[in-house]
Amino acid sequence: MDPRQRCLACLEREPPAMLEAALWIAAEHDPRLDPERVLREFGGLLQLVAAGLPNLAPAELAQPLLRRLNELDFHEDDDTPLRPRAALLPEVLTRRRGQPLSLALIALELAARLGIPLTGVGFPGHFLLRVPGADHLLDPCSGRRLYTRDCRDLLVRVQGPQAELQAAHLQTASAKEMLQRLSRNLRLLHQEAGEFLAALKDAERVLLLGPPNMHDHLARADIYQRLDCPQAERYDLERALLLCDNPAQHLQLAQRLRRLGHVQPLH
Repeated sequence: MDPRQRCLACLEREPPAMLEAALWIAAEHDPRLDPERVLREFGGLLQLVAAGLPNLAPAELAQPLLRRLNELDFHEDDDTPLRPRAALLPEVLTRRRGQPLSLALIALELAARLGIPLTGVGFPGHFLLRVPGADHLLDPCSGRRLYTRDCRDLLVRVQGPQAELQAAHLQTASAKEMLQRLSRNLRLLHQEAGEFLAALKDAERVLLLGPPNMHDHLARADIYQRLDCPQAERYDLERALLLCDNPAQHLQLAQRLRRLGHVQPLH
């Protein structure tokens, strides 16, 4: 199987092997990478984390786990501009810097191996974690507890003053949803870095991991435009148009499609 097939196979296991799946995503971008070697080395981090945890019940160890990762110098990547390495798990493990979702995937793998209950929460703009049954969420970058007011403040910071906290923002994320979000992060980071062939791999994976939205098709159309592939661009613009429910945006997409109609396909 190729790396993408290996990634998808990891998500069909019970429970899904999310960290391994994320490593196979990285292997799509670096054929030299050996995910199985990285997994073996992960055992060393597991020992370091376990040695610093207090003697508490498993349900009380999620926040100490995150704080232990902080002590071991795992932090949010603050590079400007942010680079793809902030979402490529082998590099996050090596540099100990990453996006919130990348750090969360490491924490979730450690928690699973240590028997600590912990789940992911697909909060907009800043992935979070939850201990099932708790009245708060946890920031994977610091271990800080976030209550409802904190979540509202965080949402305003990432989406602007008009944002309103909704129940959908606090829902538990499935393994496929987390890997789809990781792929979206990588797609954006590769696009911003001008690495459009790499971004195309991520865009294709996004569409495989779950129901795509209008923005997913539009993002791939933009990549195809940069790669000078008008027929493929047209396909995704048509799919985006079908999923669009905003009249103004619908008009813009229709106009873009009409302009594209004058482009001769490449042979």
